[in-house]
Amino acid sequence: MVGASLAVALIPLNLKVGLVDAYEFGVAEQPSYDDRSIALSYGSSRIFAGMGLWDELESKTTSIQKIHVSDRGHFGATRLSAEKEKVPALGYLVESRILGKQLYDVLADSDIEQIIPASVTATEKVENGLQITLLKDKKETTLTTKLLVAADGTQSKIRELSGIGMTRSDYHQAAVVANVSTENPHQNKAFERFADTGPIALLPLSDNRCSLVWTHDTKNNTADLDDTLALDDEGFLKKLGNEFGYRLGRFTKVGKRSSFPLALVTSDKNTAPHTVIIGNASHTMHPVAGQGLNLALRDIAVLADLIAKNINDLGSNALLQAYESQRAGDVKNTVRYTDSLVKLFSNDNFLLGHARAGGLLAVDRISPLRKLFTRQSMGVNYRQSRLARGLKLRA
Repeated sequence: MVGASLAVALIPLNLKVGLVDAYEFGVAEQPSYDDRSIALSYGSSRIFAGMGLWDELESKTTSIQKIHVSDRGHFGATRLSAEKEKVPALGYLVESRILGKQLYDVLADSDIEQIIPASVTATEKVENGLQITLLKDKKETTLTTKLLVAADGTQSKIRELSGIGMTRSDYHQAAVVANVSTENPHQNKAFERFADTGPIALLPLSDNRCSLVWTHDTKNNTADLDDTLALDDEGFLKKLGNEFGYRLGRFTKVGKRSSFPLALVTSDKNTAPHTVIIGNASHTMHPVAGQGLNLALRDIAVLADLIAKNINDLGSNALLQAYESQRAGDVKNTVRYTDSLVKLFSNDNFLLGHARAGGLLAVDRISPLRKLFTRQSMGVNYRQSRLARGLKLRA
């Protein structure tokens, strides 16, 4: 998704671009109740507008008009609204299948070469660039490039080949993800509920579905995750209701459930000779604040701007240094913001619980605090590249 988004962003520059992916893009023709979804911030909608995608994509999304943040067992809550911030929406939910299809439809009509399925097995510095060794159709082939962009995920092979180290911090938590339906309409409202087991996020989808991310403690209560996954639908919905509460009435339906462990993974740096590391390859975060793809899209917006400005000197030290410098603040602050939320609300200390409640109440009542919190959530707190302002790239 990240690599395809960057490729689409670069189309106006008429560069020779290749997109390498280990998997063919596939999409079911009929939508499913279980379609996985992606949370896009308001800032990300502006970036897609700059790519020329948003006019068509917006009608296929579900907007988030309000966000309710609360801490189970304590008073106080923070309430954010698009109306107060004078924006069309705080964010949007879109099925991954829909976003992926739109990206690949645009790529299919472009001159970008899709090298799929293939994987990178080696890189070697050559004059004015890198030689990339690819494994495609069980055969090795090579190509050369002035700039290699690694958007190959948390276990990034290119990061490893570039000699860039990474730091991993295990949260000792796992996320259970599923789509659920509720008795009452969600009315485009999202919830972040900090419960005893960990954060529960409920995000509005079409057809009165909600995208659920339910965090479980795998350190102090190792059996809880297995117990939850083993429940039948009725038992699962009852347990979820007990943890989340009944702000939307009873939970009435759940689709396919899956789970994955949670950890913070950050690369030691984001550049190497003729190489830039973006997205999850650079920063894989807890899903508590829904910042993953949104931070990656801001990586793309800045990198695309720098490529446009250095179009005759791709892979130069000036471009690489500018990327490191321009992305450092946003990446550091977003990682710290997300990590702090997890650690603050995963601590069951009695006094800290009351302090958290007071903090939520303060954010709710004090306008400058609320605005700062909301702008962070919307992804508009940082330097605005052309794409981030909704403007098309130009060389």
